[in-house]
Amino acid sequence: MAGLLYRLGRFAARRRWLVVIAWVLVLALGGGGYALFGGAISTAISIPGTATTRVTDELAREFPSASGGSGSIVFQRTGAGAFDGDQKAEIASFLRRVGDLDGVRRAVDPFTSQQRIDDQRSTLSDGRQQLADGAKKLDDGQQQLDAGQKQLDAGQKQLDQQEAQAKAAGQLAAAQPQLDAAQAQLDAQQKTIDAQQRKITDGRKTLDTNRTELELGQRLLTLSKDIRFVSTDGSTALATVAFTKPTTEVAQTLKTRIAADAERADIPGVRVLISNEIAQGIPSVVGPGEVVGLLVAAVVLVLVLGTVIGAVLPLVSALLGVGVAILGALSFSGVVEFVSVTPVLAVMLGLAVGIDYSLFIINRHRRQLKQGVGLHESIGLADGTSGNAVVFAGTTVIVALLALNITGIPFLGLMGTVGGVAVAVAILVAITLIPALLSFVGMRVLRRAERAALGALGAPGAVREPTRPMPAWRAVVTLVAGVAVLAVIALPAMHMRLGLPVGSSEAEDSTQYKAYTVTGERFGEGQNGPLLVVADLPERATGTALLQQEVAIGERIAAQDHVAAVAPIGSSKDDRVLAFQVVPTGGPSSESTEQLVHDLRDLSPVQTDRGSVGLGVAGNASANIDISEKLGAVLPLYVGVVVGLSILILILVFRSFLVPITATIGFVLSLLATFGGLTAIYQFGWLHQVFGVHDPAPILSFLPIIEVGILFGLAMDYQLFLVSGMREAYAHGVPAKLAVQHGVHAGRAVVTAAAIIMTSVFSGFVFSDSSTIRPIGFGLAFGVLVDAFIVRMLLIPAVMRLLGDAAWWFPKWLDRLLPDVDVEGAKLERAHPPRGHDGAAAHAAAGAVDAPSDDPHRDRAAHRA
Repeated sequence: MAGLLYRLGRFAARRRWLVVIAWVLVLALGGGGYALFGGAISTAISIPGTATTRVTDELAREFPSASGGSGSIVFQRTGAGAFDGDQKAEIASFLRRVGDLDGVRRAVDPFTSQQRIDDQRSTLSDGRQQLADGAKKLDDGQQQLDAGQKQLDAGQKQLDQQEAQAKAAGQLAAAQPQLDAAQAQLDAQQKTIDAQQRKITDGRKTLDTNRTELELGQRLLTLSKDIRFVSTDGSTALATVAFTKPTTEVAQTLKTRIAADAERADIPGVRVLISNEIAQGIPSVVGPGEVVGLLVAAVVLVLVLGTVIGAVLPLVSALLGVGVAILGALSFSGVVEFVSVTPVLAVMLGLAVGIDYSLFIINRHRRQLKQGVGLHESIGLADGTSGNAVVFAGTTVIVALLALNITGIPFLGLMGTVGGVAVAVAILVAITLIPALLSFVGMRVLRRAERAALGALGAPGAVREPTRPMPAWRAVVTLVAGVAVLAVIALPAMHMRLGLPVGSSEAEDSTQYKAYTVTGERFGEGQNGPLLVVADLPERATGTALLQQEVAIGERIAAQDHVAAVAPIGSSKDDRVLAFQVVPTGGPSSESTEQLVHDLRDLSPVQTDRGSVGLGVAGNASANIDISEKLGAVLPLYVGVVVGLSILILILVFRSFLVPITATIGFVLSLLATFGGLTAIYQFGWLHQVFGVHDPAPILSFLPIIEVGILFGLAMDYQLFLVSGMREAYAHGVPAKLAVQHGVHAGRAVVTAAAIIMTSVFSGFVFSDSSTIRPIGFGLAFGVLVDAFIVRMLLIPAVMRLLGDAAWWFPKWLDRLLPDVDVEGAKLERAHPPRGHDGAAAHAAAGAVDAPSDDPHRDRAAHRA
């Protein structure tokens, strides 16, 4: 690989115009592909197969009118008092326009909804009075009927006595016609009384049915008594926009249209605010923070490389690489659904590794030029040595990112794939475009004083190498103190909770934050994330039986902890599925709401008089909880895969068992510390004023997995550039404990610069407008700082010093079996020693160091001699 890259570097240097034009064409092709085939980017995150998804799919089949997602629009008076008639009319007109949009099922007028609820309460009150009046009329009728029946019974008794007297007197035949006429009259009166009795009996049955329904209605109304659509003071109204599709599938163009209409809504004296489900837009890729981050990176590059033109090259190449990667990836957004954070993450990675990888090659090239190596030869050697290390280090990042696909979560796998593409493009740009640009720049990559020194006679001054290893006591103190510091930083991670951003996480001046806070203040926190509970009945129920089922299930739901209100939505066409809106006491990201979702699912099946009823939970809050738990569940698997990869790759590179183990333990420590920092700032709210965390919330659910993948790759980068120097010195005969100092001395400058640059780039996203991007930027920036400056530059050297020769123990039979990856391109360097006006002298000064044998022990004996 080193030889191939050497030839590639020399080719790019000689054919510099061809390489530059080729990359410009690739960029143009990416832009053309995006213009022709690019599609919309989604702001919603979804995972197929979750409990919420299954319930949503069932609703789409059985109860379509309740299956779509929803968002809220808050209307608030800017002055004192309640809405007036004109304002209500204009709000209703605005909502009708929203309801007419394609993809919107309905936009509910809050004043109509509130009036309906008030009317229901009034109707129930009137119904009780009507039932009381009806019962009194039935009682009065029954009394009259009983009196008539009593008179009729007395008349029948008198007639029977007359008949008996006539019979005793022998005059029955003469009196019979008169007696029959009287009996017929009594029978007719009895029929009338019987008919009236049946009417009263039926009336009582109807009254009992009505009373039962009224009582059931009252119980349902009691369950939902705390649900309001207009605040009690009449100054705030909450409208619901129901979509035809689930929230995660609603087109971004529709959300943008509603948001734009709300912004343009000119209703005098009324402020229009939209919820996060509607207002969440595509995060900005470039903002003031990102520009500041790039400026800091530029300053570091100038300090390290010594020239402005040298500092510009990594920035130009990184920006071009990011452009190619992003435009190329987004060309497929018309056929593959992209989550909005995916391209932003790719930009972060592309910029950071693009600058760093270019820096490694340019720094090597500068050092070789100062040794007297010819321009094109130096470019080729830099590409074959540092470029080879860049390819290997970048490959570890790509592998870690592509491994995100094993989680089985589509959006996460795509995120890793696009990030891997950005890193791959950064590698290709570094090993092709950088050599071409270095050819254009020529010797100007050196400072004027450095160029002048090349003309002086004699070899450049020898580089001072460490002559004594780190004291053992210092290694022990460094190790103990470093681990203790990381452990303390990691402590908050024990309480880390995962979630997705809600309105409270957005900027305080954003419409979604204002909508969230106003809703919580006026209608209760739970109205920001109501749950949808679906009940599957064992058999069809109608009329009173349906009401009884609604009440029985609703009351069981309301009996759970953390439930503020329960409102029945209705039943499916076949009366087999019931839906309820459940308003929690807490917000959508609160622990109480999370617990409520689990309690409701554990409640299923509910036993009623008509059998077992299965319950399912859906809604935006439930979907967020399911996604977070799914991501949390796959995290151990992914960490296991990454740790396994870490050990195997490092065994291959360093020909050691203990070096990979210590490197992996160091990675785990830096990862836990990063999780602790994230939890402390974004979940606990520590240093909230510095980082703009006005409302602490759970950690972004997919962030831990992203952190694992990216920090693993970057940690291996720093491990490679530091420990490979130790191994090289050890292989050249330097004692193991002293070789540690040699490796640190050789790699600390470039690793420090690379870490500062990467931290600067990532830190630029910490102050993004997007609540999703901010913690990602902080996590990556903090993770790089911790891993580079505490783990790689302090703990690893201390451990290596204490291990001594044992760090490099490796079975000879296994060493023969494994391929020699030659990451640093040492063989290429020995085959192309420095040649120039002072190259021979430099080579002679290097002596045996440039030609290690296959026996490190013999080399160390020669070194001591």
